[in-house]
Amino acid sequence: MPGYRRYTVSRKAKEPLVEFMLDALKSAGCRILQQSDPSIAPFQVSFETSLGERMGIVAYAFLANTKLTKNRPADEHRFQVKYGAKDGALHPLWQDPYGLYTTLFVGINPETGFFVGVDPVLHSPTRMFISIEFKEEQAQRILQEGWHFWEREKTTRGFDSPVETVVGGRAERFLDYVRFEQAALALDQGHRFLLAEQVGQHGGKILNLHQQAAAGEIRTPAARELHGLAREFELDPDDILSLIDTAPRLKMAVRGWVAETHLESLLRGIPEISELRRLEQDGQPDFDLVLRGGKSLRIECKNVLRRQMADGTIRVDFQKTRASKSNPCSRYYRRDEFQVLAACLHPSTEKWEFKYQFTRNLAAHQKCPLHLDNKVRVGPDWFASFQELLTAV
Repeated sequence: MPGYRRYTVSRKAKEPLVEFMLDALKSAGCRILQQSDPSIAPFQVSFETSLGERMGIVAYAFLANTKLTKNRPADEHRFQVKYGAKDGALHPLWQDPYGLYTTLFVGINPETGFFVGVDPVLHSPTRMFISIEFKEEQAQRILQEGWHFWEREKTTRGFDSPVETVVGGRAERFLDYVRFEQAALALDQGHRFLLAEQVGQHGGKILNLHQQAAAGEIRTPAARELHGLAREFELDPDDILSLIDTAPRLKMAVRGWVAETHLESLLRGIPEISELRRLEQDGQPDFDLVLRGGKSLRIECKNVLRRQMADGTIRVDFQKTRASKSNPCSRYYRRDEFQVLAACLHPSTEKWEFKYQFTRNLAAHQKCPLHLDNKVRVGPDWFASFQELLTAV
């Protein structure tokens, strides 16, 4: 059994949630191999799909409802994150280091037959006895369309939480949702939204290497000079690319590095840059460069959000997913951490293009004056190329 913290919960209250997940998986052609006791949360289920895949989930699942609450909007749905004692402690949401189990952080309404899931990485660690809200309009879209997703923004005690992508679905899309969370692990919110769009359009079925090999679709490498990785995998390079393309989790993981690689390629082609170093350390910006005149600059590369504002303005996903609970300001970047912000527009435009701005031109956070405002909009004053930015250094 996975090594996560367990909580004793009411079997009567939680059994409908477990039954919802089990019935949804069975209806999708899955065979349940093992399930944990509904009186112990989170709920663990392992199963085999109709394609022969062995999968597992660890679900932090809670009841979603529309119970009227004093001083809350009448059209509000919510699920309360509530395991154990209300002690104010922080509770990590477990992730399988081996990737065998997929973690879900989800509200379920078994009466109307839908679920709403939020990003378990973004919410870890979490406090218990908090509430995650959504609107009646969103619940209706889920019921009508079967799969619906949106951006959720929330301000708590004057501090903005990160914009997050929320995904909801009817029971028949639950297996797609499991595949979605498997693929979306640790994605930025712009690409999480893009992936939700793709799953909504094409479903969550993922071909795996064994199925392709059985169907004769995987070729052995040709007798020619190959990249070392192709020799190691004993696959043709085209088949490695096809494998990445058909595995969303793998594709998204690679995509995170692709943005920085495209930016690095652009920077290395600029004559005014004499030295360029890619930094790969936690808490550090992405690039450190030196101009021919001796001036140094540090650059942070951030993805934009998928959805544009009503006027077409693109927003940057510009705050950290981790923050000290005792210091909410630690979620926001300090102005002195780097000098240039490079906004990768791919989540919005699906093109590997960038716009640039000096941190000196970004607004300060109203409650954290030494930090930068997280609500960053890519406006007409942004530089369309790095060469253009250098004219203002």
